[in-house]
Amino acid sequence: MTIVPWWARLSAGLAPLVLIGGWALGAALQPASYTAVDDSISALAADGAADSWLMTGALYVLGVCYFTTALGLRTAAMPGRVVLGCGGVVSVLVALSPEPPGGTSPRHLVTTGIGFTLLALFPVLAARRDRSSSLVWALRPLVGYVVTVLMAAGAAWFLVELHGHGAAGVAERVLTGAQSLWPFVIVVACVMHSRLPDEPIVSSRKDAGRGDAVRRR
Repeated sequence: MTIVPWWARLSAGLAPLVLIGGWALGAALQPASYTAVDDSISALAADGAADSWLMTGALYVLGVCYFTTALGLRTAAMPGRVVLGCGGVVSVLVALSPEPPGGTSPRHLVTTGIGFTLLALFPVLAARRDRSSSLVWALRPLVGYVVTVLMAAGAAWFLVELHGHGAAGVAERVLTGAQSLWPFVIVVACVMHSRLPDEPIVSSRKDAGRGDAVRRR
């Protein structure tokens, strides 16, 4: 069976809710000059932002959720769990490194860049290299590679929009939302897999009879 502790299920499901809820409520409290299409999530937690405590608190909780999920997701490969846990720590560091009013800082850029990278690598590093046909689908190597490539494409899209003064806010939200959702997808896949009936050793009486005949020989 593929068992995920209840507290890991809770943290995995809470992570995207906290992140998306944080940026949605935070944006609603900003002045009209802020737009979720163009402006970053970090601006919601920046020094001088309206009710910046809301997005800052969401980043703290998000980090705890990532770390907790990494502890409980024992079905995933260890490198992926380590990366997810480190991503949780970095989320806390991002909250501790807010942007200054009207700009950014090297420390904030470094921490957010590391966070994006760690969470983009999580899908492929969490994948199992087992050749078993009963492997959880979300932990198959091909799935991990595809999801990581998609997240890398999302990061490239964000950088293009950021430097081109385009819809950077949309790109960042799509990327970070997907990164927060993938651990939950893995947890759900593990839970559903654990409810599947065990594969029988022999598929029919005919196969069992053949096995007995071989042993008698």
